[in-house]
Amino acid sequence: MLLDCLNWRIQNEIDNILAKPIIPTDLYRSVRDSQLIGLSGYSREGLPVFAVGLGLSTFDKASVHYYVQSHIQINEYRDRVILPAASKKHGRPITTCLKILDMTGLKFSALNQIKLLTLISTVDDLNYPEKTNTYYIANAPYIFSACWKVVKPLLQERTRRKVKVLSGSGRQELLEIMDEASLPHFIKREGSGSGSSRFSGQGNENCFSLDHPFHWDLYNYMKEQSLIREPVAPVKQGSFHVSVPDPRPEGTEIAKTIESEFQKIENSNGLSQSINGMKINGGD
Repeated sequence: MLLDCLNWRIQNEIDNILAKPIIPTDLYRSVRDSQLIGLSGYSREGLPVFAVGLGLSTFDKASVHYYVQSHIQINEYRDRVILPAASKKHGRPITTCLKILDMTGLKFSALNQIKLLTLISTVDDLNYPEKTNTYYIANAPYIFSACWKVVKPLLQERTRRKVKVLSGSGRQELLEIMDEASLPHFIKREGSGSGSSRFSGQGNENCFSLDHPFHWDLYNYMKEQSLIREPVAPVKQGSFHVSVPDPRPEGTEIAKTIESEFQKIENSNGLSQSINGMKINGGD
């Protein structure tokens, strides 16, 4: 697995990916507005806290290559900059992060994103393993709960132990491991109904926004790296194509299971709506 990972890095020039900013800035802003992820703060133990707006990410403002590129760039920035800085601050190795996945807005249309999400999860599984200490699932709707029941048995025990499904937004549970300031914006405003929408909150509070310090620092870092590596040549437009390894068999099985469960729920809802419509039309 290590050799495969090293070969993947060499073949795709991953060591140079932080010198390949997505330009122009408006395009990168569109990627950020449709691939909702950001650093909201740190746990009391010093682990970086990444928030992911999975339910409201649309992945419809750019090509698949840009989303994969952006995901890998955040991974690399985490490993090269964020984690070493946290380790230095706390005087001990910090090698993992926490992730809070906001399921607000999760719909059946998410089926259209299964392929892209499988690509991204495969990249993480094979090339960035054991980087997440715990996954916290917030604001989980029924559709997630139904899928989780059938997917959970397919996961390895060590992976299952990492996943914690919170009650509602999980605000109180999360405050046990981090300060208020490190909560993602969609949990800070619990009860406001804003969810993880990219339109909620100011840019310096919404960790998904390009205007948030994390993303602005990352973007400026990439532009600086591009100048260091190619000080004369202008930064080229276009996505940085990365080949994604084939997913493990269990990853493919999980994706198919999720897709199947989505279809079952959607068909069940459609049948229920048809029956209700017949009752209304029939006067029952």
